[in-house]
Formats: sequence, structure tokens, C-alpha cells
Amino acid sequence: MNKYDVIIIGAGAAGMMAAITATQSSHSVLLLEKLPKIGAKLKATGGGRCNLTNTLSNEEFMAKFGREGRFMTPALNALDHKELQSFFKKIGVETHSPDGFRVFPIGHDAKSIIDGLQKEMQRLGVTVLCNQRVTALEHQASQITAVHTTLDRFEAKNVIIATGGMGYPVLGAEGDGYPLAESVGHKVTELYPAMMPLKTKEHWGANCRADTLAKVEMRVDMKKYKKLYALGDLIFTKNGIRGPVVLDFSREITPLLAKYDEVPITINMTKGMNEEQIRKHFKSEVQKNNAHTTLTLLESLLPTSVALELCNLAQADTKLTLKQLSGQVRDKLIRLLVATPLTVNGHDGFKMAMITRGGVSLKEIDPNSMKSKKVDSLYFCGEIMNLDGPCGGYNLQWSFASGYLAGQIL
Repeated sequence: MNKYDVIIIGAGAAGMMAAITATQSSHSVLLLEKLPKIGAKLKATGGGRCNLTNTLSNEEFMAKFGREGRFMTPALNALDHKELQSFFKKIGVETHSPDGFRVFPIGHDAKSIIDGLQKEMQRLGVTVLCNQRVTALEHQASQITAVHTTLDRFEAKNVIIATGGMGYPVLGAEGDGYPLAESVGHKVTELYPAMMPLKTKEHWGANCRADTLAKVEMRVDMKKYKKLYALGDLIFTKNGIRGPVVLDFSREITPLLAKYDEVPITINMTKGMNEEQIRKHFKSEVQKNNAHTTLTLLESLLPTSVALELCNLAQADTKLTLKQLSGQVRDKLIRLLVATPLTVNGHDGFKMAMITRGGVSLKEIDPNSMKSKKVDSLYFCGEIMNLDGPCGGYNLQWSFASGYLAGQIL
């Protein structure tokens, strides 16, 4: 059989959900995947634990995506986090939220999610063909008529592109969908790697690799971008920084690095304390023990490795008490505690990126159906669109919700 009501390109989270939804609407559905197996990127999500979604309200959820977040309103109204959990329960996959925010399958194993989706597709009669790389869309005027792969040609009344972005190319994310979209007149915005470690000009962090710093505040130190901010755990690496706060903030940094060679940032590693609060804290510690050295005072706020590096940056003698330091050195040290400067000067590109920033322009897609405004029978879902969120189940929820909506083809 080479003729279908719906052909879906890409068997990731969005594509599989679209296939299930479309088949439930009595459509004959073909799901094409270029890799030997379905769900390769989904299997690696969250280190294999698969953080499916989170418990935020739809309003709070959309706000995390920035200006374009409102585009998700119809999709989330159709399938929010509660409905997504209910869907998985119906197909035999129990989920829970151990921290009250992030939602995982009970066994914290992404394979259970893929197995559940695969069994549901089999039950519904979705035709799944792997090792089928789509090379072209055949169309007449504003109507898709067929899909060409490296091995075959399949006729279709409707096509859903769910190929994802360019993050994790080893798992098949090579941006195949972008040229397909462009071939039928869609605009693709600039593409940037996102959710990834960053490299820094400074190398002192390499001496702090053993420690994870909680609730670190990170800001861009450029007048035009002062509002850019992230909060989360930070880990220093041999040549830069990583951790949840960096993964989130890299979405803002990588487009800036495309404009500027370097992006200055500041980090507050004292859980947001300001100068006055730090001075009060130090005063309180000294009252308990006036023999506190500068280093032991800093150790009351930071791991030893980080405390030592900040003392080096301020040229503060670690053996002296805070009172014995010159006022200039003391002030510099406190300023460093409030806003430690770093200079981001690079990254490893898409090979280390979990997601892509940019994609098919949302202006050309109807948010109520995920249908193209340019081609009558074409739909989009998931990461291929110009919409991305931070860590914490945001991007997977969006993939499932947009796939669910795209699959509801009339």
C-alpha cells in the first residue's frame, strides 16, 4: 500500500502522538522514520529518565517560552500536562511527580514511554516504516500529493512534518525538515544550538569542577540584554560551565555569540545575596568566632574550591581576617560574591545541543490546527517550529501537545 490519508515524517514524540491521534480519527496513517528504530532522541531525553512534562499551569508554562509562548494556547488546551498523564495511563504507562514539578514515568525509564506509544500505534494499525529518509515533497499548487524517500514514493492526502531540529545529530536530528518546509514556500528562521554547555574565556573554574553550586543566578552583562536571566544549579568544567542553569541560559547566549565574539555574564553563587546581606552575614559569623580567616568566612557561603578562586581574583590573602584586608580588597571580594564575571566565548555547536532555537516561522502556521497557511494539506508539530523552552519537561510537553493537535486532521 503506497497511498495514505496521512503521512507523518519523523517518529519522535511529536510524530508518534500525531500518528496515534490521526488514526483515532479513522485515517489511514503512515509514519516514516529515517533511523532503524523509532524514538531515538526520546529514549535519551533527561539522561534516559524522560522528564515528560511539568505541573505548571498553562499560563505559567507558556510564559517560559517567551514572546512566542501564546502560540501554544490551543495545543495546551487540547492536551495539557494532566491530559498527557491521563493519556499515558490509558496506554498502560503510569507517571508521577516526585518533586511536585517534573513528571516522569514511574520507572524513570524513557523506554517505557516508547514501548507504550509503539504498542498503541500497533493496536490502532499505524503503519511504521523505518530506514525511510524523506527527500522531497511532491505538490501541485497548494496541495501535497506525495512524499519521496530514498527507497520509495508514497501518496498522501495530508503530510505532517515532525522531524525535530538539529540537536543531537547522532540520534538523527539533522534538520531534514527545514529544506522540506522551504521547498513548499515556508520561511525558516535562523537556527542556533541550545540547551548545551558553554565555554568561557576564564579558566579558573577548572579548579572548581568537584562541586555543584545550587540556585546560581546568571545574567548577561550587556546593556541591551540586562533583562536576560536564569536561575539553577551550576557546574564548572575544564573549559567552561554546564548544569541546568547553563542549559537554560544557553538558549539566550548562542544567538548573542553569533553576533558578538564574546558575551560577558555575571553569576551570583550566594543564592542571590546582595552586598548588604553578605556584609551582615560576615559580621554575624565573626561575632561567633572573631578568628575567622577570610577563607573560612567565604567557606560559610561557598565550597572551598570556589572560595579560593574568588580570593585569588580579589587578591585577598586567605590567611588574614576580613578586617585585616584593605578596604579596597574587601570591597572587591564582596562585589565578586554578588556578581562574579565570566566571559562566554564559545560552544561545541549542534553536536552537544539538546534542542534547536529557531525553525519554521510561526506566522505561517495556524495555532488552532498546526496547519500550514501556505499549503492546504501540510501540518507541523514539535521542535521543527520556531518555539523552544527551558529544561524541565517543557519541550516534550510541547511536542506531545502539538503532535496531538496536528493529528486531529478533519
